[in-house]
Amino acid sequence: MQRIHGELSKEIGEDPEAVELYEELIDAATRYAAVRAKWLRMSKEEKIDTDSLRTSHHDSVIIHLNMLARYLKMQGKKAVWREQLGDVEENGYIRKGIGDFACYLVFVNSICAR
Repeated sequence: MQRIHGELSKEIGEDPEAVELYEELIDAATRYAAVRAKWLRMSKEEKIDTDSLRTSHHDSVIIHLNMLARYLKMQGKKAVWREQLGDVEENGYIRKGIGDFACYLVFVNSICAR
């Protein structure tokens, strides 16, 4: 995750549009991570009530990753990091890894904020 994040950050550089897309990704990841962080403490009923929201936040993370990768490719970057995260359409299990990466992004940004 550290390597992928490093590659992503390097490609974003100081491109204002890419920075804005990254910030939107972080917002989506933060919403997802907040729900996921509570998951183990939730009752079965709370999980049922919250599951569609968690899925929606997870989908938003994937959409924002795809938007950022697509933009960077349009700018001539390779965005290999997106391929390394995997394609959800090809393998549904990849969703879990992308969710983990979203939590990692939130972690890194939280540490950097101090």
